[in-house]
Amino acid sequence: MSGSNGIMIQPRDLHLLREVAVMRVVDREQAMLVAGFGSITRTNTRLLALHRAGLLRRFFLGTGGGRKAIYSGSIKGAQLADAPYRGPRRPQGALLAADNFVQHQLAVNGIYCTLKYRPIPVLGVTFRRWLPFYQPIVPGLGLIPDGYVEFTVNSRIVPCFLEVDLGHESLSIWKEKARNYVALSRSEEFQKQFGQEAFGVLVIANSERRLHSIRKAVAAVTEKLCRFATLEAVRDGFFGPVWCRPTDETNKPIFEANQ
Repeated sequence: MSGSNGIMIQPRDLHLLREVAVMRVVDREQAMLVAGFGSITRTNTRLLALHRAGLLRRFFLGTGGGRKAIYSGSIKGAQLADAPYRGPRRPQGALLAADNFVQHQLAVNGIYCTLKYRPIPVLGVTFRRWLPFYQPIVPGLGLIPDGYVEFTVNSRIVPCFLEVDLGHESLSIWKEKARNYVALSRSEEFQKQFGQEAFGVLVIANSERRLHSIRKAVAAVTEKLCRFATLEAVRDGFFGPVWCRPTDETNKPIFEANQ
């Protein structure tokens, strides 16, 4: 494929640029998984080349030994890949000691990468599609989920919204979110936009303590729709028995093997 600033653009590069448009920001590990690089060295080399060619923007998150490079799309990269230009408005090369938006988006991306690019260890369950959101689902409802995923379970489609919480939102906001999801479930808007009849909401919290607080807040609004797990639990066991209901602390998997 034709080159850009001295590098030959490969199909893998275009795939990465399109995925960056979905994910907004990526770290090295996420880029390695998405693009299928075989080693850390090859990942670093290619990301640097794409950055120098103006196809990826780069900045740094953290300080000292914990500093790491974060990449987002550029206008040039988006145009080359025929993808939307989306990403944080951060200065090129900036050093960010802390950035709630970036940290939150990286956590969401970790779930996305797990669902789309890692094997699903449940017979009959496959990843179908993922949708990101950049504005409210329904005008006036004020609901912007962190993501939407559909699984195919033995030819049946199971849709779920995703919410990742790193402790930055008040419990009153969580109650409002729960009310909005209930309103969406009772309206015709979900079926109109997604072509499905019903949905679930997967809520992932950054700690057990935070999980219990959110569960309590949501349970005051609804005992249905939502399932809860911690970020640590889903990183390596998303499909395992790590999910609980608002008023039931028994951990169960999302899908049973014979479902």
